[in-house]
Amino acid sequence: MAPHKRKVIASLSQASYDSSIFESRDAWDRYADNILGRNILPERNVKLYINEFDDFRREVKRRNWHKELTNFSEGSINVAIVKEFYANLYVPEDKKPKQVRVRGHLIKFDADSLNTFLKTLVVLEEGESLPSYSRFCRLRPDPQELASRLCIPGRGFFLNAEGLPWKLLRKDLTTLAQTWSVLSYSNLPLTSHTFDLNLDMAKLVYGLVMKMDMNIGALIAGQISLIA
Repeated sequence: MAPHKRKVIASLSQASYDSSIFESRDAWDRYADNILGRNILPERNVKLYINEFDDFRREVKRRNWHKELTNFSEGSINVAIVKEFYANLYVPEDKKPKQVRVRGHLIKFDADSLNTFLKTLVVLEEGESLPSYSRFCRLRPDPQELASRLCIPGRGFFLNAEGLPWKLLRKDLTTLAQTWSVLSYSNLPLTSHTFDLNLDMAKLVYGLVMKMDMNIGALIAGQISLIA
């Protein structure tokens, strides 16, 4: 879950600072000036039935993503606490371990803690120390290969001003790639920019379509730090 769409609002009175909620006055200032006025982009449930997108449904279950990651109940998210989490989390030098104190409770968001919470497994091939998607991300994939797997025939990347691959339009994706992209927008690298995939998002959706095993806890932990 990520703060999203900043709105310009007046800062709250310094008298509203509450040391039982915010770890420092700097955290309170971030909350009042930068976070309080933002909307929240919530995770999205995934509900599919027998014979409906069977390949997608089976893969969600194989990854154990149906248990927690895509199964949040309505009203289970406390928006105020999410905003306090991000206000207390930010450290410019990024020297803290992946944990933050929120209302007196220590919240860990390292990869192992997130995988335990989400009940997601890290699957490694024999002799490998990283899952297949992590190894794939260390390579420089051929954009034509990405497009051939993700797009309907005859469609591919739009190029930027330098002539390099820039984005895939969502309307040009196959039905399966569109379905994975919708899940990704709402549950992985959260964004409301849903009309296209940049190169990094295309790599992620490609990994999902190709059934690459992922350390999803590590991916989400990195996204939380980036958002903060």
